[in-house]
Amino acid sequence: MPRVGLTTDRVVAAAADLADAAGLENVTVSALARHFGVKDASLYTHVRNLQDLRVRVALLAGGELTDEIAAAVAGRAGKDALAAFADTYRSYALRHPGRYAATQIRIDPALAADSPALRRTAEITHGMLRAYGLTEPDLTDAVRLLRSTFHGYCALEATGGFGAARDVRASWDKVVEALHAALTHWPAGQQAEPDR
Repeated sequence: MPRVGLTTDRVVAAAADLADAAGLENVTVSALARHFGVKDASLYTHVRNLQDLRVRVALLAGGELTDEIAAAVAGRAGKDALAAFADTYRSYALRHPGRYAATQIRIDPALAADSPALRRTAEITHGMLRAYGLTEPDLTDAVRLLRSTFHGYCALEATGGFGAARDVRASWDKVVEALHAALTHWPAGQQAEPDR
């Protein structure tokens, strides 16, 4: 029987807070049980196992990040939308390191397809990139460029990977300008050679 006051949402929110405070790798069922003052078994009413818990944290964090990005890019287009998207992404990654780490775990494609938050993320990202005139397969390539650039920069910044005296924010602004230039001048796809 579930402990009174203990819900799946409370368990997942506590796991997300623990991830931010101690790192995603330190989120365990035992650590959460200690937090709530219950036995490990009490939590298995709310989550199946550690992987299920971490996926739920990923979905929670993905939804939070998407909501923040959606608010930031609303009514914007082009470079203005890109900068708002990028700044919000970076801010979330730095404010919520454990939650952000959870957004990088691989989620079963069927579960991802059922997640309104993940579908909304794709819609917002694709909508922003369509303003640059991109269609498939260039749209997917551009999403991969943004994700790898944003994630790489945030991961390096979070671990103190930038040792030069140059201001990290100033470099970030240049990265966004460079991405805008790349998206504006996206290389044309190659046409298939006609059969002769």
